[in-house]
Amino acid sequence: TDEHLDLDDGRWEDIHVVTGALKLFFRELLEPLVPFSHFDKFIAAIKMQDPTRRGRCIRDLVFSLPPAHHDTMKVLFRHLCRVIEYKEENRMSVQSIAIVFGPTLLRPASEEGNMAMHMVFQNQVVEHILNQYSYIFPD
Repeated sequence: TDEHLDLDDGRWEDIHVVTGALKLFFRELLEPLVPFSHFDKFIAAIKMQDPTRRGRCIRDLVFSLPPAHHDTMKVLFRHLCRVIEYKEENRMSVQSIAIVFGPTLLRPASEEGNMAMHMVFQNQVVEHILNQYSYIFPD
């Protein structure tokens, strides 16, 4: 919206408020950051046994996202990689970030099927993108 936020306002001092707002923003999108049309493709890619093929396929899928999705993903994942750099202080490892953001950024159009199994693969996709950020988003 056009609402102006004053990040110097004291209510933004609690990092949990800021991180909760970020996660809520992505969870409330009508279509997730990874569009519904790409969900099954990402899940199929992360299941590939050959790491080289898996990496190339996920990179190509990220590149095939609509520009707004791709660009937002690049900025978000660059930020999340910086968060991970401070994992000793904030306890947010690659795995922790993947658990928090996997189901938010990547979800099926309908919740039919095995949600627990989906969650494992959703987390693995996010973890892979974090671990391979510089390969997927070369500058």
